[in-house]
This record gives sequence, C-alpha cells and structure tokens, in this order.
Amino acid sequence: MDMMTLWHLTAWEFATLAFAALLVGFSKTAVSGANTVSLALFAAVLPARASTGVLLPLLIAGDVLAVLTYRRHAHWPTLWRLFPAVAAGVVVGTLFLMRADDEAVRTSIGAILLLMAAVTVWRRRAADRAARAAADTEGEPGERSGPSGPEQVTSRAGRIKARSYGVLGGFTTMVANAGGPVMSLYLLSAGFRKLGFLGTSAFFFLIVNTSKVPFSVGLGLIDAESLLLDAALVLFVVPGALLGKWAVGRINQRLFEHLVIAATVVGGVQLLVR
Repeated sequence: MDMMTLWHLTAWEFATLAFAALLVGFSKTAVSGANTVSLALFAAVLPARASTGVLLPLLIAGDVLAVLTYRRHAHWPTLWRLFPAVAAGVVVGTLFLMRADDEAVRTSIGAILLLMAAVTVWRRRAADRAARAAADTEGEPGERSGPSGPEQVTSRAGRIKARSYGVLGGFTTMVANAGGPVMSLYLLSAGFRKLGFLGTSAFFFLIVNTSKVPFSVGLGLIDAESLLLDAALVLFVVPGALLGKWAVGRINQRLFEHLVIAATVVGGVQLLVR
C-alpha cells in the first residue's frame, strides 16, 4: 500500500494522527459528526486511499467501546431497515474505489457531506416553524417536537428515506469511512434523542465497519504496515471514548444536534479545500 509507515512519520505527523484517533473515540461515545475531522486529519497526513485502511480498525475499536456503553439504547427495527440499502451502497463504493483516485474520493465525499448538512438544517428549521405554528394555534407555549425515530421510520416516507440514506451511508463509509455524518443526519432527521441516537449508531457501525474489512483487504487498503500503525494509535481511542462518555451527559439535545451538524460541515469543507 502506498503510505508512510510508522517509522517514517515525523513527530508532528504522529501527533496529528494520535489526536485524530482520540477524536475517533470521542465521536463514538459523544458527537458522531466529529469523526469527519478525524477523517480529514488522516487524509492530510497519509494518502487519501491509504488513510481509509488505517482508520478502519480504529473505528471498529471505537465501535466496540460505543456498543459496550450504549448497547441498551439501540433501536433494532431501524437497523434492519437500513442494512440492505447500506449493503448496496458498500458494493457501489467498492466499485468506485477500484477506479477513483485520491482527489476524486475527497471531492465526492466532501460535497456529499455539505449537501446532507444543508438538507438537515433546512428540515430542522421547517420542523421548528411547524411546531411553533401548532403551538400558536393551540395557544400553548411552543417547544420543538416531532415524531420519534421509531414511529417515523415505520411510515412509507420513512422507509424511502431510510433506503436513500442507507445507500448513501454505505457508499460514503466504504469510500472514505465517512458514513458517520450521513447516518447521524438521518437519525437526527428521524427524531432520535441522544441515547437512542448513540445506541443505534453504535451497533450500526460495528456491524457495517466489520463487514467492510474483507473489501478493504481485497483492495489493498489494509495490510501489515497499516495494522502496525493502528496498534500504536489504538491506545488513543480509549481515552477519547471515556472523554466522550463523560461529556455526553453534559450536552443538551439542542447543542448535541448543532455539534453534529457543525462537525459534518467542518469535515466536508476540509475535504474539499485540501
């Protein structure tokens, strides 16, 4: 694989990757969209294609920690509806990786992330306006409300949206490990609260990321050199996950949503401008 080995990294480059690994752990137990910053940092130090192979085992380590933390809060009906569409997206992403160069990968994922963030902001504002209008009509104080994730997902429109986000999430997670923001935006738009959001996404990414390993090995993205670098960096994932677990209980729902969207935008812009 065309990448720098652990022994060829400078101190600053390793420190950058270590910080990105810390963010991986934090994103898995607190703000999922923060993972796009890790993606951008890895792509800044390593070749874009090679960076996805190094990042994947670290993501799986973070997924395991997230499942151990939030396993009781997963909503499995949502997961079962997403998996078939995600599988299709992973296949499409694999075919794309067989032909695309680093620039095409960065540009495609960055554009997708910004588009999905814009759509989510628009939908949240529309929901806020509808909630305020309903409150004014009823003569009661307005507080943003909406259908719960499980109720919305079971509707016909919810199933169509789940399939659309599922394919896009599968594609982005295979191409650049960037499925986190797509699934985060989907779960937010479905109305999931913090714990349901974190529990559902934890199981989702543990299963999806593990299933990607054979594809990544076949594409040459994971090899002995990348795993050696992972062995050094995984030590930073654990404290990041612990920090996220401590922080999530101190973040209210509105701030949580804003942080997820902001992290998605930052990651998308970084990929486009690099």
